Amino acid sequence: MVLDSFMQEATGDPSKVVAVASADNEEVIEAVVKALKSKLATFLLYGQKEKINSFLSGKKLDSTYMNNIQVVDAESVDDAAKFAVQAVNEGKADILMKGMVSTSVILKEVLNKDYGLRNGRLLSHIAVFQIDNFERLIFVTDAAMNIVPDIQQKVEIINNSVRFVRKLGIDNPKVAVISAVETVNPNMSATVDGALLSKMNTRGQIKNCIVDGPLALDNAISLQAAKLKGIEGEVAGKADIIMVPSVDVGNVLYKSLVYFSKAKVGAVILGAKVPIVLTSRSDSTESKLYSLALAVRSVR
Repeated sequence: MVLDSFMQEATGDPSKVVAVASADNEEVIEAVVKALKSKLATFLLYGQKEKINSFLSGKKLDSTYMNNIQVVDAESVDDAAKFAVQAVNEGKADILMKGMVSTSVILKEVLNKDYGLRNGRLLSHIAVFQIDNFERLIFVTDAAMNIVPDIQQKVEIINNSVRFVRKLGIDNPKVAVISAVETVNPNMSATVDGALLSKMNTRGQIKNCIVDGPLALDNAISLQAAKLKGIEGEVAGKADIIMVPSVDVGNVLYKSLVYFSKAKVGAVILGAKVPIVLTSRSDSTESKLYSLALAVRSVR
């Protein structure tokens, strides 16, 4: 399984509409144009209309593609975020995408009580990595939203990720709850939480997946490392989902995979009424496109 397979599965039927908050940026427009040419979705683009149209005209798109774009003027990034969220709330769009707007601004609108996109679930981030010479995709959660989640928040993060992964075709994903070591140490809360989450899973409190923890990263993803340490189980060495104990750990793992391993990545925010494509402003066009494909694939 590779990220390109999700691209192929999501393309060809551009029936889903993506509302882009603050689309007045060349890299954002580049991702939009590539998505249009792949027949991935249609777009509502919010931001400085003149600037957006200038970027679009430089792409020399014919009417076939331009008919799948609507540009809506917004005087500020705050307005662009507000209008995009409202479009989703009103059913005019199926997916929300962050353009050149800060995460705090767009999340403020997502959480708005009058027109936001909350549905009672915890918002959490999931990233999907394709790593060279690694036999499967790796899902990492939560590298961007929840700073130091408590045990109940970790349950919700697992549930969000499992629902998402199942939509992508992995029916019974293996979840590794990561800490520095694989043994329970009362002085290391991540290990205690790992053991609790594992037990909750075996008792049916966390469903549709297999959870094991605590596991160190090596024995979660490498069968050889697990065997050398004498760790057995259905998850050891075979994890699909890596659940990190804090945003610090998740952020370092995310950036290590991208910059050291040159991994391909797509990422979305889960737990709202619709998937939210919340890539970093420094993410590549390719990463934005993969993120869009994952969002589209998860709502079909």
